[in-house]
Amino acid sequence: MGRKTTKSGKIRLTEVAKLAGVSPITASRFFRNPEALSLAKRERVDSAVKELGYVPNLAARALASHRTEVIGVVIPSLTNNVFADVLRGIYDSSEGSRYSIQLANTRYSILQEEKLLRLFRAQKPAGLIVTGINQTADSRAILESMNCPVTQIMEIGDSPVDMMVGFSHYDAGFAAISHILAQGRRRIGFLGARMDPRVQRRFEGYREAMKAASLFDPNLIVTTTVPTTVTLGGTLFADLVARTPDIDAVFCVNDDLALGVLFECQRRQISVPRDLAIVGFNDLEFMASAVPSLTSVRTNRYEMGRHAVTMVIEAIEGRRPEVPVLDLGFQLMVRESSTALDT
Repeated sequence: MGRKTTKSGKIRLTEVAKLAGVSPITASRFFRNPEALSLAKRERVDSAVKELGYVPNLAARALASHRTEVIGVVIPSLTNNVFADVLRGIYDSSEGSRYSIQLANTRYSILQEEKLLRLFRAQKPAGLIVTGINQTADSRAILESMNCPVTQIMEIGDSPVDMMVGFSHYDAGFAAISHILAQGRRRIGFLGARMDPRVQRRFEGYREAMKAASLFDPNLIVTTTVPTTVTLGGTLFADLVARTPDIDAVFCVNDDLALGVLFECQRRQISVPRDLAIVGFNDLEFMASAVPSLTSVRTNRYEMGRHAVTMVIEAIEGRRPEVPVLDLGFQLMVRESSTALDT
């Protein structure tokens, strides 16, 4: 005779327990709190689950416990290398816990973010990780009504919904320009793409540093709302040179643009760093490998993801951090592309 199933044909938890040689309560605990089981029992239950093809009913468990064992993650891009590092930290930190990660992609749309947050609220997640601090009033209201721990990532501010982990994009932009100025550069261009709120704060740091040095000139600024690419970096730089041929440095809001500037300089036979200094943002792997190597602001993206999950899980378990805002800071990685001018 074949194994017993429900009328719908679904495998029951009692069948998993019987095959694994454990009680139904122990089998249920495997899905809710696997750390509470011995390694031998975990392995037996896991083997039975795979053999029988058992799929837990998350919806029923959510009704019983008033929440699922899912941590929602709302990010603006699944292809951007910056968020790939964040997600790696999130998955590494959640591995071994009883919580699953559910991703949602806003594609940089505030309206899509509202829609996704409403969907998550209906699904009753155990916790939520959201990108940025510039939610609409409706999105913030949804977050405040979630009745679960919420961590905002990628930046910090004065009014967290719940918890927050990131760094100041304004301070990072200001520090990058201060470094370039210290090398004797004076005509420092700004290249920006997409211009989301975090990029705008980097621009504010640029603007204030240039104003403090009495060097701010709107003609030095070239931006676009289109998504960033390496090719776009070269195009924006060409526009900047046509407008202000006397520039001696460029601050790019991300590393793709910075690499595009370097390629365009090589095409035009502009020597880097002799004729032009280049500074990027995020410090992706290729910045250190470029020739010449490119200076960039390193952001602790992996650590952001790791801390975000840890903060959520600990809050679920009643161990909220004493300080709700965690500033991971940034590091200016100075390389060949921004060395000092000869005196």
